[in-house]
Parts: sequence; structure tokens; C-alpha cells
Amino acid sequence: MNEFDEECLLTFLEKQGQLFDEPVAGTLEEAEAFLEDCMAVVVDSLREVREYFEESGVDVDNMSDEELEDASEVFALTGDKYLIVEG
Repeated sequence: MNEFDEECLLTFLEKQGQLFDEPVAGTLEEAEAFLEDCMAVVVDSLREVREYFEESGVDVDNMSDEELEDASEVFALTGDKYLIVEG
């Protein structure tokens, strides 16, 4: 089971509208439960975001780093970390 830190949970709560039309969580606890249920992951670099999508069968070969970072499933965290949530 993933451990999501407070920054990760707050970022998801604040920016969940980039992926979902309606809020899926309103509290830190709901955010954590949702992220665990959908098996969200935290990776340490944009390169790892690209690898994650490639391993999932998504064609990202023609996507620039900026396009990848702007994908609705990708939430930027501090320190070049990223939360990936598949909706």
C-alpha cells in the first residue's frame, strides 16, 4: 500500500479538477482512500513518469516533456516528484 504524504494529498485535493469533472474527495482522508483505491503512484522524475506510461502501454514517444507534465493524470509535486493518478 502506498503512503501518500500531506503534500501529495493536498496537491491532489487542490488540483483534482484537472482529471475529474466533479470532486472525488473533500478531505485528506478521502483523498488518501481514493488514491489508494485507484493505485496512484508517486515517482521521482519526469523520466519515471514517461517510463510509467510506457509500461502501461501508453504511446508517449511523440510527447515532449512539457506535454507529459501537462497530462491530466500527472500532478507535479515539489522536488521533481510527480503523482500519477489514473482516472
